[in-house]
Amino acid sequence: MPSIEEMSATLKLLSDKSRLSIIALLRHGELCVCDIVDLLETTQPNISQHLKKLRTGGLINEERRSQWSYYSLNVADKPYLKQVIDQLPSMQEQIDARQSRGCT
Repeated sequence: MPSIEEMSATLKLLSDKSRLSIIALLRHGELCVCDIVDLLETTQPNISQHLKKLRTGGLINEERRSQWSYYSLNVADKPYLKQVIDQLPSMQEQIDARQSRGCT
């Protein structure tokens, strides 16, 4: 069982709109950093800073493939987040629209 300190630190990470939006996107599956930048309509350096915080906090995994980094959720060991993540608005429509434009 996680400590109050660990839970507090994790929930603080999710208190930022951009980081919460990234988690909402990743609940639908793995995404490249370029996809996240496009979907959230912001800059790559901005997204990279948020991804770094989420990775350091243990909420996401990063996998390098050639020049790109791909991210996925890593919350299996944090069951207290399941309800929070399940309540996030779906981002599937935005992901599907991006894929239909041939951007993936």
